[in-house]
Amino acid sequence: MDITHILDGLNDRQRDAVTAPIGNLLVVAGAGSGKTRVLVHRIAWLVEAEGASPGGILAVTFTNKAAAEMRGRVERLLEGPARAMWVGTFHGIAHRLLRMHWADAGLPQNFQILDADDQLRLVKRVMRALDLDEQKWPARQAVWFINHHKDEGRRAKDLPRNDADIYHVTHLKVYEAYEELCAQGGLVDFAELLLRSHELWLERPDILDHYQRRFKHLLVDEFQDTNSIQYAWLRVLAGTSADVWAVGDDDQSIYGWRGAKIENILSFRKDFADVQTVRLEQNYRSTSTILRAANALIDNNAERLGKNLWTDAGDGDPILVYSGYNDLDEARFIADRTQSWIQRGGSADDVAVLYRSNAQSRVIEEAFLRLDIPYRIYGGLRFFERAEVRNALAYMRLISQRHADVAFERVVNTPPRGIGAKTVEAIRNIARANGVSMWQAAKEGIARGLFTGRAAAAIGAFLKLIDDMAGNVKDCALHEIAECCIETSGLMAYHSRERGEQGIARRENLEELITACRQFGGELVLPLTPTGEEAGQASELEEFLDKAALDAGEYQSGGTAAQMMTLHSAKGLEFPLVFMAGMEEGLFPNRQTEREPGRLEEERRLAYVGITRAMQQLYFTYAETRRLHGSQSHNWPSRFLQEVPEDCLQEVRMGGDVSRQFRTLHNGADDEADQDEAGVRIGQFVTHATFGEGVVLQAEGHGDRTRVQVNFSRAGAKWLMLAYANLKTVGD
Repeated sequence: MDITHILDGLNDRQRDAVTAPIGNLLVVAGAGSGKTRVLVHRIAWLVEAEGASPGGILAVTFTNKAAAEMRGRVERLLEGPARAMWVGTFHGIAHRLLRMHWADAGLPQNFQILDADDQLRLVKRVMRALDLDEQKWPARQAVWFINHHKDEGRRAKDLPRNDADIYHVTHLKVYEAYEELCAQGGLVDFAELLLRSHELWLERPDILDHYQRRFKHLLVDEFQDTNSIQYAWLRVLAGTSADVWAVGDDDQSIYGWRGAKIENILSFRKDFADVQTVRLEQNYRSTSTILRAANALIDNNAERLGKNLWTDAGDGDPILVYSGYNDLDEARFIADRTQSWIQRGGSADDVAVLYRSNAQSRVIEEAFLRLDIPYRIYGGLRFFERAEVRNALAYMRLISQRHADVAFERVVNTPPRGIGAKTVEAIRNIARANGVSMWQAAKEGIARGLFTGRAAAAIGAFLKLIDDMAGNVKDCALHEIAECCIETSGLMAYHSRERGEQGIARRENLEELITACRQFGGELVLPLTPTGEEAGQASELEEFLDKAALDAGEYQSGGTAAQMMTLHSAKGLEFPLVFMAGMEEGLFPNRQTEREPGRLEEERRLAYVGITRAMQQLYFTYAETRRLHGSQSHNWPSRFLQEVPEDCLQEVRMGGDVSRQFRTLHNGADDEADQDEAGVRIGQFVTHATFGEGVVLQAEGHGDRTRVQVNFSRAGAKWLMLAYANLKTVGD
């Protein structure tokens, strides 16, 4: 049989992985090294060269899309269908097992799969039955508790009881009641699929023996992303007779926050017998400069299997570093360079903007909108379309316009305040019958005694809340209005109680809305005139709300579009041009890494993933000052920039070419020296040709990038570019 087509086009190390003798094998596959191709060719090799039965092969990956692609490529390589093979996700294969062995697993034949929304609704039902206040005990927190313990292989009965820990006791009660309700209704959530199929094998050795004898070859993609129950499931199925061919990259293990255990790939050689290791280090995606940066960065992590990516594609361009005056300037630069790329014949599809926090996207989105650059938020919503932001905007709309029905309906029971769907429908009917707004209908319904006592009290409290907020912010600045609405309404506390990354992201987005309000109306970003004058004054609340509505309704390009996404979402993708925005201490790596063991190394792996998405050109950008999450910070460049070799980096300016090699060591002494050279110090009195006399309050940046805030006696506080302002000192 001619099998040359299986090996054609593979490099030496890929061939080693594909043709390895039958046995346990760990393929440490670097970014862009062709790991999926190698896995597919390994399956074909097993069938055509080793004589393996397609029915004896089980291949597992993490997404349905990846599983479908894998099956399609195998069928093309084998020139025929591969129906006998089991190719799918962990959850998909576990579901298949339970459908075949429903009775043995203790399930009804027609058991129902719960998706994430179904599970959340069921948990809310359980919590209502237990008379738990969702404002104190958010349902999403309970869902996280349940899924976390299932992913670790623990049922409610397996958990220790600690009466002193009210959090644990309360959620354990929810877990127990939830399990009982699922059992009664024949309901199975995603985490249950794996846990139940794992228990099936442990409790029914005869069924386990059948599958161990059937599946002699187990292949696992993205092995670094497995969690505890998936790893246990795999070890039980493999037993002592099957060979496990696992491919993954410990340097791309970035999902620890959702249960993935990097320990699994690090322990593979200890937990399985006679494991061979093959490293795929030749990269087919990026330039040598980009790979040198990635290698140097990740080499600072201690717990690694070790590899060194290389390419024969040439050095390519240096990695460009841009230091913005602030986050608005950073966003302008990214949009400007993207526009230049497109004008030179590149496609918007070639461009990706990566960031650590979803909240960073707002100012970048606005910069792209100003230049009419099509963009798409990958795997998420645009800033003003996010639920928590829309909730806050609805409160702001109501204090401005009481008769805004859409806003009223959105937040009348958000956060929950005991105003149910039937009550809202009653308000809606009154409004329709009398031709008035829902606000007016609510007032009339209370006055006419059309609601139950409890509902009337809840509605009255909501109306009073809005009136009180409106009175409290009557003479406040826009950002103070937003802050009052977010805090007084209870939105911040409500969304902050969600567990994990989602709760953090929602809180950050609400804080970022406050920043958006503070910046609305035109803060100085770059000198607009030689004197550095600012353009425009702060806008009113209605103007901001209209702008937010227009931004939310702007096109989400269905054609070619630049991609904006978090670094977590970028894994597995590649782009000719990549911007990594917000490369600052405290933002990336995130401040929380200092408090949690192992988190800094995961943050560094996340930076590694970001760098290795770039094919031709990579930019690092950061802001010397940033308004994020509602407060302003003065920032040092990320330590990750300092871990990249200096000869890989070049510093760039907004309008010009590369100016100089980027110096990775920045310190306050440099800034102070630059300010002294300029002859301006904080507290010094100066005069300006237009604004008159004032005193220097703050200074930022260094050299010709220095800008100062001066409080002028006539014009108030102004930010000025020192190189353009032509300030004259008048003595101390």
